[in-house]
Amino acid sequence: MSASSVDVLFILLGAIMILAMHAGFAFLELGTVRKKNQVNALVKILTDFAVSAIAYFFIGYGIAYGVHFFGPASDMLQNHGFELVKFFFLLTFAAAIPAIVSGGIAERAKFHPQSAATFLLVGFIYPFFEGMVWNNNFGMQDLFKAWFGAPFHDFAGSVVVHAVGGWIGLAAVLHLGARRGRYSKEGRIAAHPPSSIPFLALGAWILIVGWFGFNVMSAQKNRRHFRPSGHEFTHGDGGRHLSRHRGWQKRPGLYS
Repeated sequence: MSASSVDVLFILLGAIMILAMHAGFAFLELGTVRKKNQVNALVKILTDFAVSAIAYFFIGYGIAYGVHFFGPASDMLQNHGFELVKFFFLLTFAAAIPAIVSGGIAERAKFHPQSAATFLLVGFIYPFFEGMVWNNNFGMQDLFKAWFGAPFHDFAGSVVVHAVGGWIGLAAVLHLGARRGRYSKEGRIAAHPPSSIPFLALGAWILIVGWFGFNVMSAQKNRRHFRPSGHEFTHGDGGRHLSRHRGWQKRPGLYS
């Protein structure tokens, strides 16, 4: 794939923005869990990304795209280093999988088993789906085209990243069950209020900015980003207004 230096810069900025999104995931989880578990949650999130980087570099990226980095540096620097930057960009996508799962099983998973699960997810399971959709592994896109008349198009990982992460998170939640103390013996729900509203708000703001990297930069070409950027802004803004309106309907005095 030929790429100009502008394209390389474009996708590099996207990768940096998505990397920053992981701070948003972290603050969301820190604001949600109880204060006694905040340090544990933060260390898990940082470790998840580190484990994801190792697993994806040595195993996952090769499974998905058949590309390995054990070769001459001159090969990797072709097209202004586009392949290396593309790896960084797709790594931030892959690392979102354990971040999604981590939020779903907050305060319920032990440190070392979760780290091992992250390695398996990012090194083996996620690249299997990623390669089928984005690299036509096993001829999957050819099958979709034969069955439905068109290949399956996932522009920014709505299925490859978010749905797969959600499915894995659901399986983990069903396996681990509810947080300890969440339900009484009589079946009543015990409230676990957020430990920090400012952390929740900060995480949300970081994610709002980072989503432009996730969705807009998925074009991977500087000249094709205008339409996704407009969609990203208007759809996100519409969602915020809808959630505010629903909150006001349930609690009319909430914003007075």
